[in-house]
Amino acid sequence: MSYDLMVFDPESAPRERAAFLEWYQQSPFEDDSDIFNDPSVCSDNLRNWYQAIVGEYPDYNGDDFDDDKVEEVGDRATGYAIGPSAIYADFRWQAAEAAYDTVRRLAVEHQVGFYDVSGDEGDGEIYFPGHELREPSQGQWRQISADFQTGDLSKYMPEPEPPKRRWWDIFRRDK
Repeated sequence: MSYDLMVFDPESAPRERAAFLEWYQQSPFEDDSDIFNDPSVCSDNLRNWYQAIVGEYPDYNGDDFDDDKVEEVGDRATGYAIGPSAIYADFRWQAAEAAYDTVRRLAVEHQVGFYDVSGDEGDGEIYFPGHELREPSQGQWRQISADFQTGDLSKYMPEPEPPKRRWWDIFRRDK
């Protein structure tokens, strides 16, 4: 389970919401066999966004990721799926709030689109360069992120089932 965001080439994506969501569903990120990990396959703006974001949220699948620094990187380690027209990023829940702000800021800076894939307000934010950014999402995902930061994950864990009794247990005495 991760907090997922996507940036995209605004020239490749339809601007009408329903068409955009259909385009997203047909993206290369739905089938692992089509996922690319090479930023050279995408536009200059997407590549520049990627170079900026991995400075703050290193790509744990990338060639430059140093396994010896896993502890140092911690919750900032991020998975990226890179395609010709979009980059999909899956962030750890502990990093979700800061990542959301960073991805949005860098999307504006590098003139790429932004889609809040994990947005839980019924209408995940879709941003195109030149449009005004919406107010930052205040969705339930912020509480999930806060819970992961504090380590209070009890509400996300199912209650353990009581042990099943076997028929011969009726002959055992409780001590």
